Amino acid sequence: MAEITYTGTIISDTDKKGIITSANDVFQEVAGYSEDELVGANHNIVRHDDMPRACFKLVWDTISSGKEIRAFVINKAKNGDHYWVLAHITPTADGYHAERQAPNPAIINDVVAPLYKQMRDKEKEMNYSNEGMEAATQILLDVLTDKGLSYDELIDALA
Repeated sequence: MAEITYTGTIISDTDKKGIITSANDVFQEVAGYSEDELVGANHNIVRHDDMPRACFKLVWDTISSGKEIRAFVINKAKNGDHYWVLAHITPTADGYHAERQAPNPAIINDVVAPLYKQMRDKEKEMNYSNEGMEAATQILLDVLTDKGLSYDELIDALA
């Protein structure tokens, strides 16, 4: 499937369980869903199979602890095409607010996509078990150690 390019900011809000409560026009246009299809659906409606489970765990662990996070995410549109985002997710009183922008394609192609492929391959090799997710997380931690950066510092450097 093809990669979708876009401009503008994709904005959505969810409740604490990840159910979409609002989706802006850019989100609807890029993802190919109507507002009626998005509102009330779980945000995983746009989850792409190439996204490592370990990354989702990092995001959920962070935001459910009341902290904000930024992360590169590959999403799947309704028609099967994909699009990358640099998501900034912040906890709110009743859920989460996310603003997503198109990241630099060179950063995706040179750094993020190869890292995510390595993580996803490890998860697959270990039958998507919890141990596989932990091994994929270790791949990310090894990158951070090698670069001498925290997760947030790495995202800042790539953003």
